[in-house]
Amino acid sequence: MRSTWRGTTAVALAAISAVALSAAPASAQQPTPWQYTFQGAATPVMESINEFHTFLMVIVTVITLFVMALLGWCIYRYNEKANPVPSKTSHHTMLEVVWTVAPVLILVVIAIPSFRLLYYQLDIPEADLTIKTTGQTWYWDYEYPDYEGVAFSANMVPEEELQGGQPRLLAADNAVVVPVNKTVKVLVTADPMGVIHAWAMPAFGVKIDAVPGRMNETWFRAEREGVYYGQCSELCGVNHAFMPIELHVVSEEEFEQWISQQQTASRSLPEDVKLAELASEAQ
Repeated sequence: MRSTWRGTTAVALAAISAVALSAAPASAQQPTPWQYTFQGAATPVMESINEFHTFLMVIVTVITLFVMALLGWCIYRYNEKANPVPSKTSHHTMLEVVWTVAPVLILVVIAIPSFRLLYYQLDIPEADLTIKTTGQTWYWDYEYPDYEGVAFSANMVPEEELQGGQPRLLAADNAVVVPVNKTVKVLVTADPMGVIHAWAMPAFGVKIDAVPGRMNETWFRAEREGVYYGQCSELCGVNHAFMPIELHVVSEEEFEQWISQQQTASRSLPEDVKLAELASEAQ
């Protein structure tokens, strides 16, 4: 299904983008040159992922420093010059118990917040809004089941058509629009005759496979208005790198206005175009 009222949608999205970016210019989340950290967290799930990552880094750093210090001490203490007659000790029961039990305890300490975070991601709360996305080759279809007539396709904007600072390979001709501070459930699938994709939004801590013939689901609650970018994250063919996801988080009033514009544009479509789109969906 490809949108046939792209002109109206583009105007609406341009207005929403201008308001969002002027109000919070730093909220456009996308990769930056030499970036080695996560994108800024825009959802509670991503905040929890950041906290867990920091927790793991502390543990890994402590273990690394301990191992390096132990290795250095062994080299200094037991080199041939300092220890010409090496020990013939075959085992040390207490030491072996310690280096077996200690890693187990460390893994238990890691597992507790890990499983807590996993269940937090998988336990979808009651949704304020549902969006269905279908991975095609190679673009995304979107539907808003809660709102009649709101459905469109999103293709990458070619480099020669980029405008107003739109990022290369990330800007889409139609963006997903959601209200801020609302729980959004995302139903994710792929064309039954197509291939596997993955719908990924780094700033939201979301990445879920789009599998032909299977409906997966995830959720997010964006806490900051702005423009966010993601991509297909499953190798899916020749144009895998050209399946961006552009998502605008706006106020509830702006969201309702956008929905109204989409429904008005849908009702104004000629009947033959509607029938053609229905036939395309049926295929």
